[in-house]
Amino acid sequence: MGPNDMEKTHELSSGNVFADLGLPDSEQELVKAKLTVQIYRILKARGVTQVEAARLLGTTQAQVSTLMRCKPVSVSVGRLMEFLTTLGQDIQVTISPARGQDVGRMSVVVRG
Repeated sequence: MGPNDMEKTHELSSGNVFADLGLPDSEQELVKAKLTVQIYRILKARGVTQVEAARLLGTTQAQVSTLMRCKPVSVSVGRLMEFLTTLGQDIQVTISPARGQDVGRMSVVVRG
C-alpha cells in the first residue's frame, strides 16, 4: 500500500480552529480563547483556589471554573482583558489599516 492509497485522515488548518469548524465570529472566538489561556496560566502559576480567583477577579466561582477548563466563556473580550489587568498584565491594543483586505482582522500577541 503506497502513500496515495491511504485514506485521508487529517486536514490542514487555517490556524483558527473556530474558522475551520465554520463557526460565526471565528476571529473573536480565537481572541477570547487566547486571552482565556493566559488567565488560566496566571491563575495556575499563582496556585489560587477558584474561590480566591473569583474574589480577585470580581466574578463567580462558576465563571472561574469555566475559565480554568479553558472552555468557551460567555464574557466579552473586554471583560477578559479586565481580568488580565487585574492579574497584573499590561494590555496594548493596536489599530492599523488592513493590508490588502476590505475587512480587518483581530489577533492576540502574548509577550513575556
